[in-house]
Amino acid sequence: MFYNLIKWKVNDLTAKNTKARMIVDKSFRIAQVDNRIYGSFIEHLGRAVYGGIYEPGHETADAGGFRNDVKALIKELNVPIIRYPGGNFVSGYNWEDGVGPVAERPKRLELAWRTLEPNEVGTNEFISWAKEVGSDVMMAVNLGTRGIDAARNLLEYTNHPGGTYWSDLRRSHGYEQPHKIKTWCLGNEMDGPWQIGHKTSAEYGRLAVETARAMRLVDPDIELVACGSSSSSMPTFPEWEAVTLDHTYEAVDYISLHQYYGNRDNDTANYLALTLDMDHFIHTVKSTCDYIKAKKRSKKTMYLSFDEWNVWYHSNDADRKIEPWTVAPPQLEDVYNFEDALLVGSMLITFLRHADRLKMACLAQLVNVIAPIMTENGGRAWKQTIFYPYLHASKYGRGVSLLPIVDSPVYDSKDFTDVPYLDSAVVHNEEEEEITIFAVNRHLEEALELSCDVRSFEGYRLVEHIVLEHEDLKAVNTAAEEKVKPHNRGEAKLDSGIVTARLAKASWNVIRLKKA
Repeated sequence: MFYNLIKWKVNDLTAKNTKARMIVDKSFRIAQVDNRIYGSFIEHLGRAVYGGIYEPGHETADAGGFRNDVKALIKELNVPIIRYPGGNFVSGYNWEDGVGPVAERPKRLELAWRTLEPNEVGTNEFISWAKEVGSDVMMAVNLGTRGIDAARNLLEYTNHPGGTYWSDLRRSHGYEQPHKIKTWCLGNEMDGPWQIGHKTSAEYGRLAVETARAMRLVDPDIELVACGSSSSSMPTFPEWEAVTLDHTYEAVDYISLHQYYGNRDNDTANYLALTLDMDHFIHTVKSTCDYIKAKKRSKKTMYLSFDEWNVWYHSNDADRKIEPWTVAPPQLEDVYNFEDALLVGSMLITFLRHADRLKMACLAQLVNVIAPIMTENGGRAWKQTIFYPYLHASKYGRGVSLLPIVDSPVYDSKDFTDVPYLDSAVVHNEEEEEITIFAVNRHLEEALELSCDVRSFEGYRLVEHIVLEHEDLKAVNTAAEEKVKPHNRGEAKLDSGIVTARLAKASWNVIRLKKA
């Protein structure tokens, strides 16, 4: 897949009438978008579970203790798959602690985040909750302190119909029918020295392939995700992928990618260019996968699961002050600003441009912990700034990702050269006969005048132009006030197959067309 981009340099950030052009043709297809790229993540970390999705006694809590106000916001996002229960947490987790009568479950020291885990919510409760919000579960197994045996037993517990020890144990816990969990992660970030049970690539590759083989004997229909690098800055990247896949290539279906970004230097122009780094990360992993494919003379194509991604840096200092061994402390509670929403929008655009190989992704995380949804204990739930690009992409970014021809002015930043002011992706929903143009204007001072040729789509009309913009790049939403929210007063027009639109400075745009 190539992102066709014609560029010219605009070094004067105050230049007037900055223009960009696009050509969109229905024949220029990248791939069908796998809806699971709009997945998310719930880990037993901070207030993601306790005080987030689960709060018995809250005025909106259901009979199981899960907050209905949070459920409503998650349903609004239409999240297709949710990764669980970690994350770093899973590498020290005994899944047996989270099943059976709640009153009999042990409290454990949770070593990854140095908290106390009460195990009030476990496998069955979470799977039932996920079904209520319309999501499948991406289950992770512990390959840190445990391994093959615990993984195959958990799979038997969740997926086998009955007549065996673990499946009958599930039935005795009140879950007669198997959960039929399809997607499984073989551990988490095993390349990281911070990980409980950290391994070398060779050690992990051997354990992962043997675990995969055992799990497929229990249920041949599952799909498996091997751990890739924890970020593109890891010293072992991409050798980790090469060695891991050398062991696991024929036994797994996906390799994972994780990446978080932050604006610690308060350099917004450079910050909004970080998706160029993400794009390079994806290209490198794809190339490594294809190298192993060639090495093994395999006919199989390895797909990518970007199962942790987001902005994460606002809460770092506060997290260092948290007292250890408490239940659900306020960890990783980044309060996102407007420029964070722009970067999240660009990250989603990057995923769409890689729809040929990137088939799953999980915004980390979903509630309270570096999340689009925040809650007050005993109070209300509210939307962070990043909620909106995630919502729009999930709602309108389903269909075929198209390959636009883009002509955009560019700029240089501290770490990047030739950064396009226009960051864009286009999705054609053939079933609904809709086209959606997603666009971020990275220019911090001037609007971008966009002209988009859509003449290959005859008989379409303009539905709306949604815009997320704010004069203050550092503006945030709170429980008391939602300062950053979208409007549909965008200035797009469609005439004779040409869309013209004014993309406000530093803005996220969703331009929707539908066949008349």
